[in-house]
Amino acid sequence: MSLAGRKINFAAGPAKLPEEVLLKMQEEQLNFNGLGVSVIEMSHRSKEFGVLLNETIALIRELMNVPDNYEILFMQGGGTGQFAAIPLNLKGNHEHADYIVTGAWSSKAAEEAQKYIKVKKVFQPSKPYVTVPDQEGWVHDEKAAYLYYCANETVHGIEFTPTAPESHNVPLVADVSSNFMARPFDFKDHGVVFGGAQKNLGAAGLTIVIVRKDLIGKQQGITPAVFSYQEMIANNSLYNTPPTGGIYTTNLVLKWIKAKGGLQSIYELNLQKSGLIYGIIDDSNGFYHCAVDKKYRSIMNVCFRIGGPKGNDKLEEEFLKGAVERNMISLKGHRSVGGIRASLYNAISLEETQVLATWMNEFAKIHNTN
Repeated sequence: MSLAGRKINFAAGPAKLPEEVLLKMQEEQLNFNGLGVSVIEMSHRSKEFGVLLNETIALIRELMNVPDNYEILFMQGGGTGQFAAIPLNLKGNHEHADYIVTGAWSSKAAEEAQKYIKVKKVFQPSKPYVTVPDQEGWVHDEKAAYLYYCANETVHGIEFTPTAPESHNVPLVADVSSNFMARPFDFKDHGVVFGGAQKNLGAAGLTIVIVRKDLIGKQQGITPAVFSYQEMIANNSLYNTPPTGGIYTTNLVLKWIKAKGGLQSIYELNLQKSGLIYGIIDDSNGFYHCAVDKKYRSIMNVCFRIGGPKGNDKLEEEFLKGAVERNMISLKGHRSVGGIRASLYNAISLEETQVLATWMNEFAKIHNTN
């Protein structure tokens, strides 16, 4: 297959997959491993699919250095489903959970959790979301069931870097949907780490949940079986039919990451890509404006306005039109915040990022000249 005609896809998710993965999928679509059927036609109870499933789990454990006292689950419902599954599974005898709200997704998580547990926010969130307040001012409770945070806010471009928040002696719960395997991850103090696969690890439909073993078995009685960590572990993620095609896609992406040198190599490339775009923003004399505190700028989702802090709709529309003419798509910011958003997930190459950088420089030069 020729790759001619493919766009440079800066979508926030579902997002670009590596071309090598897509070509492998095409090659095996009609006949996986000589079995005469596609993976998406195979029984999830078959021996062959079991091998694929266990290999995928092993690859995650290897690439992320997941400690032995954690289970790796394949679930459905997306990250949003985990907004409910987490309090349903972790409440135990606790009355409340602590939440760190730094953007749209952690806000939605806290709102959903309130249906199943009392939610306390460790600080009062303030809009617009542009930073993470100093941890010294947070109000923690060591009786909380857990402390929840979103490692990377896709909408606002805010990322916890370089480390996770302090746990204050309760399990940390991390939503890593949009920076899953974008950098090495430290499991210290974490109870649950979860994310949808559709940004960095594959196709929409698969949710990966990594759970510390001592937290399993505390689910509320009303917990649906498909959201029960205990039930899913007992059945090796096969309680019901899993997203077989999604697991297969993630398996190929994980092999691609490994072939690229693993997470440290991926991280170094992601720093290069994001640094290239942020550098243009910072050197533009305000023509491009990123409101996010530099300490917490996301290396995955670079959000900015054109023409000043509040943006200029006409300039942004012109920029997006020119981007499409140059083969780039999905650069429009989230509908709730506007502006421009360049999602530089693992599959986006440095060369593709350079195409965006070249257009940004060209566009700024045109308008600064005028």
